[in-house]
Amino acid sequence: MRHRRSFLAIFLILSAGFLIRAAREPKNDFRFSIMGDRTGGHQDQIFGRVWREVDLLHPDFVINVGDTIEGRGDRSPMDAQWQELRPVWEQYQHYPLYFTPGNHDIWSNESEALYRDETKRPTHYSFNYQDAHFTVLDNSRTTDLTPEQLTFLDADLKANAERRPKFVFFHKPYWISYLRSGQTSAGLHPILKKHNVEHVISGHGHQFVRLPYDGVIYMEVGSSGGRLGGLRRGEGFSKGWFYHHVFARVKGGRVRFTVKEIDGPMGQGRMFRAEDWDAGGPRFDVGDPAITDKPVS
Repeated sequence: MRHRRSFLAIFLILSAGFLIRAAREPKNDFRFSIMGDRTGGHQDQIFGRVWREVDLLHPDFVINVGDTIEGRGDRSPMDAQWQELRPVWEQYQHYPLYFTPGNHDIWSNESEALYRDETKRPTHYSFNYQDAHFTVLDNSRTTDLTPEQLTFLDADLKANAERRPKFVFFHKPYWISYLRSGQTSAGLHPILKKHNVEHVISGHGHQFVRLPYDGVIYMEVGSSGGRLGGLRRGEGFSKGWFYHHVFARVKGGRVRFTVKEIDGPMGQGRMFRAEDWDAGGPRFDVGDPAITDKPVS
């Protein structure tokens, strides 16, 4: 009888632990696409091809990393630049589209007002999708994140503490210089760690960069239409200079990012898991990423 009671107690403890874990596991099952910078020497045929490929993947929503219009310095008025994109939004209106403000989008109070009007989004905000949480910040007119932005981030993440996974988006990846020098941003990184954020996603540099650090994956999505600066230095795919978009699959608390180079004359259609790229660049055969794959039967 004593053994039976001991067995029952162990069974109840194990069952309780299983139920707690099951309750904590987020109920996510969705996909989303991340668009890189469109502008900074924009090429519409590239942006159009990226959208076509994204459409074929049927994501649940699309989010960009900023720089949607050419903005300041362009000869055409900024309202005309937004207007020329309206056919794109109409063609793909079946996808909810979330914008991140970039320095080509906002550089003055007037351009900020127009950005809000055209995108129907604030400059910084957050949203939930199933049990996941997304925070979009604004460093369009600064390099780093202002104290006000960090305060918003801290409060927003605290209010969504139970949600997983958490993603933070902002345009300029000022974290690159910190991480490559073996440091972290004193303002940003502690907030991310405190609230268990695993993914920070930026744009701006037109180069694919992925730097895992201290449990946080920092990623710069490169160009989806803006000029590739590295090509002028003779660099290419292995240095992150290629036209692409990123497809994310969220299942429970797990996130899998797939990076897809565009097809056609401006790309070779290479596709790889984001985790196969680290601070040193690609950890696969850049000529054919599939060549080292070992399918499991």
